[in-house]
Amino acid sequence: MAAIVSVIPIILLFVLMMGLKMSGWKSALITLVVTILLAVLVTPSMGIVPDKYIGSSIYGITFWSIIEGILKACFPIILIIICAIFSYNILVETKEIETIKTQFIQLTSDKGLLVLLLTWGFGGVLEGMAGFGTAVAIPAAILIGLGFKPMFSAVICLVANTVAVGFGAVGLPATTLANQVADGTASPEMLSEVATFIILQLSLMFFITPFLILMMTDRTKIIKNICLALFVGSFSIIVQFCCAYFLGPETPAILGSVAAIIGMLIYNKLFIHNDNTDDNVVIEKKKFGMTKTLKAWSVYGLIIFFILISSKIVPPVNELLKSTLVTKFDMPVIGNTFSFGWLSNAGLMIFLGAMIGGLIQGLSFGKLMKMLAKTTINLQKTAITICCLVALAMLMNNTGMTLAIATGLVSITGVAYPFFAPLIGSIGTFVTGSATSANILFGKLQAAAAGQLGLVNDAQFFGVNGNETNWLAAANCAGSEGGKLLSPQSIAIATAACDMEGQDGDIMRKTLPFAIFWILMNGIMVFLGLHVI
Repeated sequence: MAAIVSVIPIILLFVLMMGLKMSGWKSALITLVVTILLAVLVTPSMGIVPDKYIGSSIYGITFWSIIEGILKACFPIILIIICAIFSYNILVETKEIETIKTQFIQLTSDKGLLVLLLTWGFGGVLEGMAGFGTAVAIPAAILIGLGFKPMFSAVICLVANTVAVGFGAVGLPATTLANQVADGTASPEMLSEVATFIILQLSLMFFITPFLILMMTDRTKIIKNICLALFVGSFSIIVQFCCAYFLGPETPAILGSVAAIIGMLIYNKLFIHNDNTDDNVVIEKKKFGMTKTLKAWSVYGLIIFFILISSKIVPPVNELLKSTLVTKFDMPVIGNTFSFGWLSNAGLMIFLGAMIGGLIQGLSFGKLMKMLAKTTINLQKTAITICCLVALAMLMNNTGMTLAIATGLVSITGVAYPFFAPLIGSIGTFVTGSATSANILFGKLQAAAAGQLGLVNDAQFFGVNGNETNWLAAANCAGSEGGKLLSPQSIAIATAACDMEGQDGDIMRKTLPFAIFWILMNGIMVFLGLHVI
């Protein structure tokens, strides 16, 4: 009964957005109100409130959960979205987006390869470095600038932003998962093992996802799409596996995406005749000097530069920024501490890159500030949507509803649980909008389920030695990437980037089949790895 009651907010959100075609911000607001009523009136009597909150006022838990959610929504998620859209608006204002568009088109005359380069390659690099929606917002905006339809741009960027999610923001989701399982003490060996298991469980998707992207773009070239997907997927998985196995979770998405871009350029050089015969990509050949190219790419180039030097790839800088100008806010009743580093977040790096790049491209400081204000105002409904959804996630977590859903699934499935383990990660990501948050919510649960099923021994998984508990825990992260396709927060980012206000439900309907397929494939891989191969 607890699981049935707890799943009401998720079902309601689906019904409002997909069934009634209600806008994202209205759906999120109504669902949050209903969840508050459930939290206050129902959860205390069901006995699902976490032990640490027993004796605390349910009103206090509810209030501070909402405050925690709003703070986490604003810093850094909304901040990153605003800065990402701002960076694109600068390029539109200076018309340098035309230079970037032309250069992308001139890389290849093949429309499918062009889209794959932007979404799977460039988007994967952005996800690996920054995460938090940048891999959807920036490539989607560029695709629209290239002439693709907003709905196509939104959906294809969401589909592409899946495999890299587990290693987004310099490996944060995978690192968080390992530390949850190990009670905060994951060794480098365990980090590498969990990262490697995630790659193995996603191995088929390294080939299927590029193929889907290519088929969504051009269904007339099936053989070419198969060959290109196999070629690019091989580059991606080999590099990501080596990074995970030898280095850990920090670099697979970044280096794997760079390898994919290299693979695409090699394929283009060897097999595609660039005669500009494809529809929508016919353009007169133009030559750009180094100065013009650097100017056009200054915004995105500086964003990538600032993100890299502030990440774990440069430890001294990363540690300095993480320990400087950090705001901490202790929330009573729920006992959590909200922490935000003003110098270490990806939003600041995007803002700095956008501002300096905008100045290089000829805009005044005053003009840039006006553009930033206008961008912020235009995204107000997106901000409401995300605040409501993150508050909803915190409330469901702190009142025990999210855990009740997962526990109910474990009790129902029994020995078949490994097949459903990725679904739990998907549910966590759907509710929270974050693979990291999903791993915080359910990482320990997956390890506990492994113990209940007697999965505590070392074994071989597709030829790789490792621990059964870590294999099942890794399924949470692999599955979370399917939930990303349906997450209202991710969809809100896509609608903002593509100027599709009110069309959240339409996007969700289009991504639903991909999400179901993703979760099924993950379930099969987890089950086979554990019981068959």
